[in-house]
Amino acid sequence: MVSSSQQQKGDTLDGNSLKRSLKLAPSDFSFVKYIKPKIGRNRKVRPSPIPLTQRNLEEFFNDEQDQDASDENGFGAYHESEAIEGALPVGANSPQKPAYGLYAEKLSGTAFTAPRHENQQSWLYRILPAAAHEPFEARESSTYNTNPESKPHEKLHQIPNQLRWDPFDLDESADWVHSLRLVAGAGDPTMKSGLGIYIFAAGKSMHEHEAFYSADGDFLIVLQHGVLDIQTELGHLLVRPNEIAVIPRGIRYRVSLPHGPVRGYILELYQGHFQLPELGPIGSNGLANARDFQAPVAAFAEDTDTTWHVLSKFNGHLFAARQGHTPFDVVAWHGRYHPYKYDLGRFNTIGSISYDHPDPSIFTVLTAPSDHAGTAVADFVIFPPRWLVQDDTFRPPWYHRNTMSEFMGLIHGQYDAKTGGGFQPAGASLHNVMSAHGPDSVTVERAETAELKPVKVGDGSMAFMFESCLMLGVSDWGLSRCHKVQADYNAESWQPLKARFRDPRGGSAPEE
Repeated sequence: MVSSSQQQKGDTLDGNSLKRSLKLAPSDFSFVKYIKPKIGRNRKVRPSPIPLTQRNLEEFFNDEQDQDASDENGFGAYHESEAIEGALPVGANSPQKPAYGLYAEKLSGTAFTAPRHENQQSWLYRILPAAAHEPFEARESSTYNTNPESKPHEKLHQIPNQLRWDPFDLDESADWVHSLRLVAGAGDPTMKSGLGIYIFAAGKSMHEHEAFYSADGDFLIVLQHGVLDIQTELGHLLVRPNEIAVIPRGIRYRVSLPHGPVRGYILELYQGHFQLPELGPIGSNGLANARDFQAPVAAFAEDTDTTWHVLSKFNGHLFAARQGHTPFDVVAWHGRYHPYKYDLGRFNTIGSISYDHPDPSIFTVLTAPSDHAGTAVADFVIFPPRWLVQDDTFRPPWYHRNTMSEFMGLIHGQYDAKTGGGFQPAGASLHNVMSAHGPDSVTVERAETAELKPVKVGDGSMAFMFESCLMLGVSDWGLSRCHKVQADYNAESWQPLKARFRDPRGGSAPEE
């Protein structure tokens, strides 16, 4: 295998010359890279304009290791990866003596007997098993708890008010583990039921000899600011704004911050796993295409002399175990249970080309179904740049009361349904079960007087929504201690709306 550090001159092509050769406009992509074929394979790799999101940083995917990362694309696919050739067994999972003195370890993300299409397992081949550590001990038990329902003096507050938060502050004193702040949630991780919604704002990398995992659920990470370099047991993920990452339950990882402070949002799914939504009559392609999701390639460190601490979030509490070796020693792996990332710029947006604004479910990237068909414990929905062309239509999202709860955030730009200025990047809003909401008065006035010609909205913007069938409770931190709740949300957004009804049968006109 040939690593990126070993590539010869000429492997990376000049972007301008490649744009000309491909006859693409400069706006079609911001970086083009030639991915070198693996040695021993008689194949050619076409240069491709990837990714679609504009980049300000030097581009790489997961090809820092000795593999071609393009081989690890695909959602829900069965991947295999080895950092040393021959580390993966052939035709078996647990040979009597794995290659090179490795240990075979199974990582189960679902029950053994889960239906085949839902079953998520991986086999890891590592220098020492994950079980080789001292007992876990409670850590920071009086201060660290992301499950307030287990605290006698804190709880989640279920309230019908519409809520909106100013941008959350960066915290340069916190690392990843200590940056997690529960804003809202429902359910119970001990029963594998429900979800939690977090804000993270960190200013420093995790300790170089610490790793972290959550036993409570899968982390869906929506980065708003900065860069996350995530070293997982199965390989590296580099995550930038306009990208998301999913770290499944139990996978150990370390987060470093190569470009300074970071901030964003997390949905922790206590039950099940995310999947792509069904497309129905849309057909075989559209929305988030499976081929655009990226899994890491195997990368390992050989370190059996250093003291490491493995941190576990277990029912919201923090535990730590000491061990004398790195947890990042997986030389090879294969399976369907692994971290992945996705560039939101690749989303294939679908919309109306006749009349009416479609339901926002048309913008679903990932979903976590409940046991009731068509109803999700959690949907991850985005509102990307898109064209609006409908005839005789109020084009922003309509006024709405929903049996689902809607938590929204803004990565960058301006959300087209909230143009009054109160919904800002790094801020958030929550419209709980049956809490009425919709466009603010400024947006209504503009939309009702706009010329109905084709117009592109959301340029330079990306809003998203965590939607759930559950009634979300708000934590003490989210309701008061963060000091970010906008007291004038209703007064600014909807109270200025005026009655305009005129009864065609006669009667008094509305007051001006």
